[in-house]
Amino acid sequence: MSKLKKGLKIFILVTIIFLIVVIAFISPITEYLVEKYDKKYTGRQIEMDWAYVNPFTGYLYFSNFRIYELESDSIFFSANGLSANIGMYPLFFKNYEISQLTLHKPKGVIIQNKKQFNFNSLIEQFSSKDESKKNKEPLHLSILNVKINNGELYYREMVTPINYFIKNLTIESDGYRWDADTIPVKFSFLSGIGSGAMNGNFTINSKNKNYTLAILIHKFDLNIVGQYIKDLSNYGIFKAFLDADFKSKGSLIDRENVTHSGNIKISDFHFGKTQKEDFASFDELVIAIHEVSPRKFIYFFDSVSVSHPYFKYEKYDHLDNVQTMFGKKGANIKAANADDEKFNLVIEIAQYIKVLSKNFLRSNYRVDRVGIYKGEIKFDDYSLNEKFSIELDPFTFTADSVDKAHKRVNFNLASEIKPYGDVTLDISINPKDSSDFDLTYHFQKIPAAMFNPYLIKYSSFPLDRGTIEVKGSWNVNNGKIKSDNHLVIIDPRIGDRLRNKNSNWLPMRFIMFFVRERGNVIDYEVPIEGNLNDPNFNFRDVIIDILQNIFIKPVTTPYRVEVKNVETEIEKALAVKWPMNSSLLTSKQESFLKKMVVFLEENPLVSINVHPNNYTPKEKEYILLFEAKKLYFIKYNNEKNHSLTKNDSLAIEKMSIKDSLFTNYLNAKVNDSMIFTVQEKCSILVGTNKIDAIFNTLTLQREKVFMQYFIQNKVNKQVNFLSAKTVVPFNGYSFFKIEYEGEFPDYLIQAHKKMNELNNEAPRDKFRKQRQKNRIIQ
Repeated sequence: MSKLKKGLKIFILVTIIFLIVVIAFISPITEYLVEKYDKKYTGRQIEMDWAYVNPFTGYLYFSNFRIYELESDSIFFSANGLSANIGMYPLFFKNYEISQLTLHKPKGVIIQNKKQFNFNSLIEQFSSKDESKKNKEPLHLSILNVKINNGELYYREMVTPINYFIKNLTIESDGYRWDADTIPVKFSFLSGIGSGAMNGNFTINSKNKNYTLAILIHKFDLNIVGQYIKDLSNYGIFKAFLDADFKSKGSLIDRENVTHSGNIKISDFHFGKTQKEDFASFDELVIAIHEVSPRKFIYFFDSVSVSHPYFKYEKYDHLDNVQTMFGKKGANIKAANADDEKFNLVIEIAQYIKVLSKNFLRSNYRVDRVGIYKGEIKFDDYSLNEKFSIELDPFTFTADSVDKAHKRVNFNLASEIKPYGDVTLDISINPKDSSDFDLTYHFQKIPAAMFNPYLIKYSSFPLDRGTIEVKGSWNVNNGKIKSDNHLVIIDPRIGDRLRNKNSNWLPMRFIMFFVRERGNVIDYEVPIEGNLNDPNFNFRDVIIDILQNIFIKPVTTPYRVEVKNVETEIEKALAVKWPMNSSLLTSKQESFLKKMVVFLEENPLVSINVHPNNYTPKEKEYILLFEAKKLYFIKYNNEKNHSLTKNDSLAIEKMSIKDSLFTNYLNAKVNDSMIFTVQEKCSILVGTNKIDAIFNTLTLQREKVFMQYFIQNKVNKQVNFLSAKTVVPFNGYSFFKIEYEGEFPDYLIQAHKKMNELNNEAPRDKFRKQRQKNRIIQ
């Protein structure tokens, strides 16, 4: 028995030593074999600091594991630690089972060059090249309980280019079984660039490629989208954040076979020329989806809303801000879309949305609530001799339940128009037939002087009075139109001609004789009939009014002259209007100021308050353009002393800012491809400080010219000159507003009485209410 015990002890000791030796040597041997045969079996160089392998339990661990790029010293994949448990018992039955696989702080790099990826060689390496093997029994390989802790994944696209990564990547999965098709995955990660987090659950059927996805996204920085936009645009800055609580199920093979639900919010969206200059933006876009399924023809939204959207459209001498950004007629987008070798995420998203929405109008769609709130749309036209600007701000667009099951769907738009006016638009449409709708619109309180940049360009004459109102209704049934449209311009008045070499000339006073009626209004109704593809405009009312103006209006000429004189008398008593870039008074204005001096002398207890109202942006634009043309004129004419004669100033004033020699001069002085407007180039050439100084001198000179009559007659103490304010005047000119403290002058009282009498007479009585409604108090 003692010998047996001794032999048993020796056997156990030998066994333990053998196990220790095996464990001690199998680890470096494994490391050696992996690094020796890495290229043979993977095509890649593989390295690690050290390895631990326990062949009895099936546990292995690789420290600082690294896989390199193909034929490169750059790392493709690495992990601080890679551990796995390999089932030893199933090996005897040709079942290969990794019961646990864990990656500690892995880091992977995906590189794309057109349609080629840096992992393509690995796919080719492990793909079966023997067609006969494909028909054999599948490999019994299972990888279970997969975990990735605190990983990083980098994506680089070489052509666009794109550089992006995610961090703190955590993945947990029950793994893959050779005899099961479903693979569940739980994941979470943070944005590597900027803020944001995503987490969710993803399940895919490896056989039919059907999937389910549930994802939560919090304030995720969409920097990667901005990188793709740079590929489509010549310039521009993009910013946005994504929040979502979203569920989806469908097929990776068939994009239409999908069902989506949940909430999506894009916030703090900005896209524009620079970080400070947006072309488009909004605070929030929120889409609440009950169910969207293109294959089932289901589009059911709880709501779609946008808060504070902003869009600015600028028109230049050549192209506009959209085309300068994306190429003429969207050339950049068309080129990217036509390049099959190139991937662009923005285009892919647009195409996917197109796939999702193509069945929308044929489906039983429903959107419970649609709204655009506090919107702002701005249009600037720099292609004229002076800038034209108009805004819809704030505008609101709402719709009741947009449901194809309803007989009618109603849309409403309401907005202020800046600098003056407002608009309302109501549409009632048959959701089953877009050619069956009713529309009413109303534009009102719009100053005619606002369109002076166009009037000067095409006629050389501005308007210094007039209020525009346009309204109408459209009834369209089965594409057939029955429409009434009504244009009214109250009290339009032609100003003095402005001569400019780039302006056309039209005999506006002669034209106004034919188009303006006896009551000093332009009032036309233009019915439209026919169908949407071939509308017929009925100008019967226009023709009749013109004929009446030819034969009837001359009889009322004395009446119209009297109206004009009374209007002028009232205007002079309440305001002094200043021509652009000038401090000179007309002879009529001088006469009136002398008349006012006499009134103050006779009424020492009466005083007047003078409120300077400056159209500062337009005044500075006129000064800016004049000073820039002046610099060009001096150089072109080789002026040494820079002193200009009156004729020189007139020549400069008449010079067009579109003159080819002048624009060539500007381009040579301001050689910047990102500056598209003459105004911007002139501002850089002249300098804002100089413009401010000239404008300040101009305002002081106007005050001096105005006050000299009161000072000379020693009634200046009865004149209170108040602080100036910047406004956009209704008539388009800077002016001094005059208010009377105490008794009103008899001539003003009599003028108002006479004006009321004239307004109550037949030619003007018809539009008395419109005049009262459109009255603008500066």
